[in-house]
Amino acid sequence: MKHIKIAAGLAHVNYGNIADVVKQASDAGVDYIHSDAADMYDLQNMKLMGGWQVVKGIRPVTEKPIEVHFYTRNMDIMFIDQMHDAGANMLILPAERFLGAELAYIINWCRERNMKIGLTVGCYTPLCFVEESIYDIDRLQIVTHGVDSTDGADNWGWRRSVTRMVKEARKMIDEKNPRCELALDGGLRSDNMEPLIECTPDVIVLSSAIFKDPDGIAQGVRKCREAIDQAAARFGLE
Repeated sequence: MKHIKIAAGLAHVNYGNIADVVKQASDAGVDYIHSDAADMYDLQNMKLMGGWQVVKGIRPVTEKPIEVHFYTRNMDIMFIDQMHDAGANMLILPAERFLGAELAYIINWCRERNMKIGLTVGCYTPLCFVEESIYDIDRLQIVTHGVDSTDGADNWGWRRSVTRMVKEARKMIDEKNPRCELALDGGLRSDNMEPLIECTPDVIVLSSAIFKDPDGIAQGVRKCREAIDQAAARFGLE
């Protein structure tokens, strides 16, 4: 049966106690720690989250790979050096912001530091933004949530286009770069992810489903792990 990895997203944690909650998630068996960050332009509500100081603070408490999902308009070698020195293992950038020669430099800078590089297809961004770069990236991450079925806080529904996009992304990766991971991020919980598991992702990013589970972090991880594995078995994923 295919092992679909869990990335514990830090969008819904108590940052005053972040090292402890990261350790709990790691001990509960997640595969990655997923730190969201943003600059002063994109996603204003997240602009103080997930910088290199956070990565440096959580690195000693987990042996899991740490990936930084950075919503930004600009990228320079200083930022990559800061993340590398803090202990990050992967940098994930918005596909609609990074095209052409700039992306080539970023990929090379990450390669030189033994860091992986990923691109995110965000809300309403078409998959065509990664048609060329897909050959050279380590992660294609699709943001799945939309704007309709949401409580405005922790629980989000999906865009109507998501299932089609995930299937197309799976086909693109299998044909052009099978070593690239396909990840899904946004609005995913233990009780709603089965239709997307059928599309054969490699990674599921989960935040409130883990860190706001009423029974605690370990139980949140367990519930999501069981839901993913049961769906993978049901669909015969290899």
